[in-house]
Amino acid sequence: MADTGTFNVVVLGVGFLLVFTAFNTCVNVEQTVVKSLDNGTFTGSGYNSLGIIYGVFSVSNLLAPMAVTVIGSKISMFLSGLLYSGYIAVFIIPTTWSLYFTSVLIGMGAAMLWTAQGLFLVENSEASTINRNTGMFWALLQCSMLFGNLYIYFEWTGKPDVSDNSRKNIFLSLLVTSVLGTLSFLLLRKRQQEEMLSEEEGQLLLSNRTMYKHRANAALQDAKSELKTVLQLLKTKNILLLSPCMAYSGLELSFYSGVYGTCIAATAEFGQVAKGLIGISGILVGIGEIVGGGLFGLLFKNNHFRRTSVVFLAMVVHFVAFYLIFLSIPNDAPVIFKSDIQQNTYLTPRVSIALLCSFLLGLGDSCFNTQLYSILGRIYAEHSTPAFAIFKFIQSVFAAVAFFYSGYVLLMWQLLLMVVLGFTGTLCFFVVERMQNFSADTQEY
Repeated sequence: MADTGTFNVVVLGVGFLLVFTAFNTCVNVEQTVVKSLDNGTFTGSGYNSLGIIYGVFSVSNLLAPMAVTVIGSKISMFLSGLLYSGYIAVFIIPTTWSLYFTSVLIGMGAAMLWTAQGLFLVENSEASTINRNTGMFWALLQCSMLFGNLYIYFEWTGKPDVSDNSRKNIFLSLLVTSVLGTLSFLLLRKRQQEEMLSEEEGQLLLSNRTMYKHRANAALQDAKSELKTVLQLLKTKNILLLSPCMAYSGLELSFYSGVYGTCIAATAEFGQVAKGLIGISGILVGIGEIVGGGLFGLLFKNNHFRRTSVVFLAMVVHFVAFYLIFLSIPNDAPVIFKSDIQQNTYLTPRVSIALLCSFLLGLGDSCFNTQLYSILGRIYAEHSTPAFAIFKFIQSVFAAVAFFYSGYVLLMWQLLLMVVLGFTGTLCFFVVERMQNFSADTQEY
């Protein structure tokens, strides 16, 4: 049983590594690719596409648990992987309608994929192995930021524009990678306990039709119960106070995952290496995520003092990155379509500063997210699933909003909004932590 569980966790991690190597790379270069299209009939926007994905994802999270319960976690992940692959395939021969249509589909698929992943990971873990299995999966997933972006660096360095052949070669490679990851989900095995449960269900329910009806009814009841809990938690003081921090995580998610790479590629002073720097930027964001998550998420997760210290460090790290970006990246970089009509910068753009900011963005993001998960897990230990659902909902909504305005708002205003919301969110996090510590001290007496 333990061997099957370990095998499943490794296969699950490898599948997600392959699928998200393709998808994260696609997201990182999407707007730059769209800008380069020499096609009079294509009017789509990479930012709008990502906004649709996160908007649909936020709503679909409410229905995904019911769908996964009915069709099973393995099939859910396989079908979701097909939707991810379909989205990537659009960029081989891009059309506006297919880009936005697959954006809706992948938003729904993402909700099913992550819900099924959480359920499958728990099903294949024991109390003694859950931390190990989560760590294994997380380590494999984080590597998805490295390989695809490295390919982008070698493919685009020295090329001032993205040619049709280069675009097709890249997205064909990403499509194959995503399909391999999707097919790997079919290798997942049933544990012995699940097989026994399926036999009992078959004897009790007599037919597959009755079994699926039973599962659907049970899932519907669970969904109603969870929705009721979510609505109750939304009214609590702690969730209201943590909402600005959750919202900020959505804004900076959209910035580092889709906007900043586009800004680097649009900076004329970087010359012919600009497009290739998107790949190195993505790699350094991933390294920052790994360093921050590994160091603060695993070593300090149970220390209350260090939790507030990590959030404060995250705020400082991000604000330093924002200030350097403000000084050295053209203000119109997110919105321009040609690299020769840029506003002047306060400092001469340097590759070293731009890549340092990439690392700082990843580091700060991992710090914020690990500590948000930590404090939610502590406060809502008995209702962790609804609490995390609220977090993902708020984060996804604000990420969607940020992607929609990113193509129209100058860089300095985007940075200013993140500074204001980040500072507010950090203060609110401190208040919640102080309230929890005070409550714990009172209970001791």
